[in-house]
Amino acid sequence: MKLNQMIDHTKLGAAIDQAAIDKLIEEAKTYEFKSVCVTPVWVTYVKAALEKSGVLVCTVIGFPHGTHTTEVKALEAAIAVRDGADELDMVIDVNALKSGRHQDVVNDIKAVVKVAGERTVKVIIETCYLNKEDIIAASKLVVKGGARFVKTSTGFGTHGARLEDVKLMKETVGDKAEVKASGGVRTYEDALKMIDAGATRIGTSNGVDIVTQRRKQDDSNPAY
Repeated sequence: MKLNQMIDHTKLGAAIDQAAIDKLIEEAKTYEFKSVCVTPVWVTYVKAALEKSGVLVCTVIGFPHGTHTTEVKALEAAIAVRDGADELDMVIDVNALKSGRHQDVVNDIKAVVKVAGERTVKVIIETCYLNKEDIIAASKLVVKGGARFVKTSTGFGTHGARLEDVKLMKETVGDKAEVKASGGVRTYEDALKMIDAGATRIGTSNGVDIVTQRRKQDDSNPAY
């Protein structure tokens, strides 16, 4: 798979204006990224702007802390689907995971997966707050919940994706799910390392820099 088709071109935050979203859209079209990832309030606008472009619309659910109730996450997912989202990146309740309430985590995931239907659901486990055992447990719960991806980070925690975490997540889920590395992936070298560790999707606001750096280098890795 080509590198650009592994990138969710992302713009998330509390103060993102329309000009920033318009730039994100145009960059996604130009570089043919897999998706753009925006907050729910932008889904309708972005969907219309990307019509017939081939670029998917991704949005976030329960973002950024994951502490919404399951009912709220399901409703948020339903509204996102109604507005045209093709993919949903949801945040688990880390408090439930750390408290040993694993079934609550599974119920959260299942509720969003049910609403999503055939759409891709990626589950953010926020690895910066987890130890090795937590990461293994969370990754298994993502599979149990029926989601397609386990994702490292929101980008709003204490750190983003780390190679050792991506490797552990992939080792845990095997072929039962895919891994998305997100947060702190800023260069082509960063992206390549994450892919080599097992990630099949990269969440980044630096997608243009990553692919242009790639094009400046010798084509020694044609698979990417």
